[in-house]
Amino acid sequence: MKFLKVDINTAAPRDPEASILLIYTGGTIGMVSDKEDQHLVPFDFSEVIHRVPEMRQFKVMLTVLSLDPPIDSSNIGVEHWIKLAQVIQVNYHEYDGFVILHGTDTMAYSASALSFLLENLGKPVIFTGAQVPIGRMRTDARRNLITAMEIASAYRMGKPLVPEVSIFFNTLLLRGNRSTKVESRHFNAFHSGKYPQLAKAGIDIEYNSSVILPAPAEPLRIYQELESQVAVLKLFPGINKSLIEAMLKAEGLKGLVLETFGAGNAPTYPWFLQLLRDAVDRGITILNVSQCEEGEVHQGQYETSFYLKEMGVIGGSDISTEAAVTKLMFVLAQNKTLSEKTAMLEKSLRGEMTLRP
Repeated sequence: MKFLKVDINTAAPRDPEASILLIYTGGTIGMVSDKEDQHLVPFDFSEVIHRVPEMRQFKVMLTVLSLDPPIDSSNIGVEHWIKLAQVIQVNYHEYDGFVILHGTDTMAYSASALSFLLENLGKPVIFTGAQVPIGRMRTDARRNLITAMEIASAYRMGKPLVPEVSIFFNTLLLRGNRSTKVESRHFNAFHSGKYPQLAKAGIDIEYNSSVILPAPAEPLRIYQELESQVAVLKLFPGINKSLIEAMLKAEGLKGLVLETFGAGNAPTYPWFLQLLRDAVDRGITILNVSQCEEGEVHQGQYETSFYLKEMGVIGGSDISTEAAVTKLMFVLAQNKTLSEKTAMLEKSLRGEMTLRP
C-alpha cells in the first residue's frame, strides 16, 4: 500500500497561512470521465487546482497524498485504517489539519475507526467525499472539498476550532463516530440523529463549539492494532436458530455487535438466550446496540432486555452500529483484562456515546 505525493501552494506567490495534508483514498469525489469511453477514472491530483479553481482563494500550503491505486470504499479494511493513522502520525507536526477524501459507502466506519486509533487528537481530521464525480457539471465534490479544507485550517488564537475526527458533507459537519450514511441519491448523505451537528455551512460556517471535543492536554497517541474477528447480528422477528448458532460458533469469533429492537430488547426464547449465554461464557464480547436510528439501549428497562444484562451482554447506550463495530475492534485489540475491556466499552472514549446517570 503506497501513496503518491504532490505539493501545491494554493497561495503562490503569497505566503500561506496554513498547511493541509489532503489524503485521497478513492471514491466518487476523485473521479472524472475518460475521454475515450466515458468511463469514470481517477483524476491526477496534481491538477486539482485546475479542477477546483476556487482553491486559489485559499492561502494554504497543500500536500496531496493519493493512494496508488485508489480503492472503492467497499474494499476499505482494517489495514487501510491503520495506514491512515500512521500517515497522520508521521505528518502530525508538519500540518495544521488533515482532509481525507473517501468513498461515502463506508466513510462512517472509517471515521469511527480513526477516532479510536487517534487518542488525544488535537488537530482537525475531516472526512469528505461526493455523490457526484468532480468531473461532472452538477457535482457536490467542489463544495465539499473546499469547505472541508476551510474547516481543517480554521484556527482561533492558535487553537483549532474542531480538534477531532469529523465528516463534512453537503452543509453539515458531524462527529465521525456519530455519523451514518442515510442517502444514496441526494446530497445530504449523512445524518447524526443522536448527537448535534458540530457546524453548519451556509453563507458563513457556524460552529457549535459547545458540542465539539476540547483540545487535549496530552500528546497524540496512535494505536496500530484492531481485532477484525467481530461480527454484526441484526435481530428480526422469526430469526432462525441455526443461523444464530452458526454465527456465534464461527471459528475465531471474538466479539459481536447485537442489533436489538427499541431500547435494547431481544427475544426471550430459551434457545436464543442459551446461545448468547454460552457465547459469553466462551469469552465472546457482545455489545448491544439499538436498530433504531435515534434509539438508545437501556438494558433491564423491559423483561426482554433484563436477561441480556444478567448474562453479561454490554449495553451500548446510543452508539451507532458503525462506531460499535470499530470500537469493539479497538477495545478487543488492547492488552487488557476482560473487566478492563468491559469498562472501556461501557464508557465514552471519543465522544461516541452518551452516558446516562
